[in-house]
Amino acid sequence: MQIREFDLELDYPSVRKLWQEAGPGVQLSPSDEPEEIERKLGRDPDLFLVLEERGEIIGTVIGGYDGRRGIVYHLAIQPERRGEGLGTALMIEIEERLRSKGCYKYYLLVRKELDQVLGFYESLGCELMDLHVLGKVLR
Repeated sequence: MQIREFDLELDYPSVRKLWQEAGPGVQLSPSDEPEEIERKLGRDPDLFLVLEERGEIIGTVIGGYDGRRGIVYHLAIQPERRGEGLGTALMIEIEERLRSKGCYKYYLLVRKELDQVLGFYESLGCELMDLHVLGKVLR
């Protein structure tokens, strides 16, 4: 088993399938199309990770860093492999990569109907924040 950086040409079909099968925690949007992922990779390719076992992608996580704060999203593990520590391994790696860039703090979003996953993130030291999240589509 290895954690490595995502390769758009080799990995996109498998990663997309994993995201689609991961359940409601990974909400796909236009920003998950190949041309948008390519844009993301142009900025910080070292923050898009896959977990691979015997040539099969069984997990992903994406991080972003703006020079001050980070964000983590699309943590996904094959449903039948959950509970094996794979998500924790990916989170530890993405945190280390963010930390090495000088990231002070990162955020992640959890859909309200997925309260059952809050304990996982809290076990990693994340704290629930009392915030409103707003967004605006620009393109």
